[in-house]
Amino acid sequence: MFKVVLLLIMAFFWFLLFYYSILLVSGVLHYKRERERKRKPLLKYPSVAILIPAHNEGLILEDTLNAMMKLRYPGHLDVFLLDDQSIDQTAAVARSFAENFSRIHYIKVPPGEPKGKSRVLNYGLSISQSDYFLVYDADNQPDSDAVTKLVEIAEQTENAAGAVGVVRTLNQNKNLLTRMISIEFQVFQLTMQSGRWKLFNLGSLPGTNMLLRRSVIEELEGYDPYALAEDAELTIRITQKGYVLPIVPYAQTWEQEPENLQTFLKQRTRWLIGNLYLLEKSFKDIHFWKGKTFFHSLQHLLTYFVFIFFLITSNVIFVGSLFGINFPEMAAPLLMIWLMSYVVYSIQIISSLAVNQQLSLTSLFVGAIMYFTYAQLFVILLIRAFAIYLYHRVRGLTIGWDKTTRFKADEKDEAA
Repeated sequence: MFKVVLLLIMAFFWFLLFYYSILLVSGVLHYKRERERKRKPLLKYPSVAILIPAHNEGLILEDTLNAMMKLRYPGHLDVFLLDDQSIDQTAAVARSFAENFSRIHYIKVPPGEPKGKSRVLNYGLSISQSDYFLVYDADNQPDSDAVTKLVEIAEQTENAAGAVGVVRTLNQNKNLLTRMISIEFQVFQLTMQSGRWKLFNLGSLPGTNMLLRRSVIEELEGYDPYALAEDAELTIRITQKGYVLPIVPYAQTWEQEPENLQTFLKQRTRWLIGNLYLLEKSFKDIHFWKGKTFFHSLQHLLTYFVFIFFLITSNVIFVGSLFGINFPEMAAPLLMIWLMSYVVYSIQIISSLAVNQQLSLTSLFVGAIMYFTYAQLFVILLIRAFAIYLYHRVRGLTIGWDKTTRFKADEKDEAA
């Protein structure tokens, strides 16, 4: 019986390795093609409202709003700073910009429940008028042409609900953790974003640097206010309606990432709790598994359950082999399965660094140790998130929004 189970595990391992390898190749092709392609300008550019949810963001808000003032867009563009009950200097900074620049609008969001980004964005939609809206987190500094590039792709792609740009790490060279986060984002955007768009015409909302057509979101009745992973939840509903989200790898924004382990664990626990909520919804609604929506739901299942299972399994195989434990004989050594997992994981990292022109001895070293260090954190994160989620569900409590701690930003890293 144990041998049959191991055979199934091994077969699924090979399937996943093959799948992610194909995604990687497809992502590289899409990334290179889109960066080299020349787009024709639009005859008329639709209006865009940028929505920036903010809660106690005074420390970094000036840099963000300065970046918003540098945006070049041929159509009408408004920026709405949505202040969600801040008690620091957020209001003072935003009002100062709003008084001096007609593009910037300071909006005080009324108190309400449940707290969080989804409720704030719904309010932002209710007080703004535009053909499209574009979401940026309060620590973002988009490239000056990011809005134009996103709008051009959205307008030139059939049945598009908007368009999705990429997220780069502003502080990637700060320490080992920020380097690993930066690499993770690059791999995700190369494989899960560009790769899936190239193969299946599937895109996912990343929570920031995402353009959305107002009429589509109104059709969907806005954001789910209880969703902590509001981007993933909205992606599912957009796909259910038959819309697409094209990936635009040359529309970039730069954002801060956690610089210490405590902040990282809090941020990622919130993300995982949000995705557990989404998984629960998918198990209750058959529509989550119909059509192209199936691929999104399957991806969540693979990422937050199957990936962790195989990560633990590969650790057991590796450690057991080191200590001379004899596993049942298979057609291929189990240690080779672990080795191939590590090789594919490393190739994804090297490829993402190469396409972003960030190959160096330092980045290669960081990539080489990520499987043994950074990837292992997700076992702890899932256990922590599942315990918190289960506790709140059993007691009938609403899980609150856990804000990421900010810090005074440095200039963009030269290596980035």
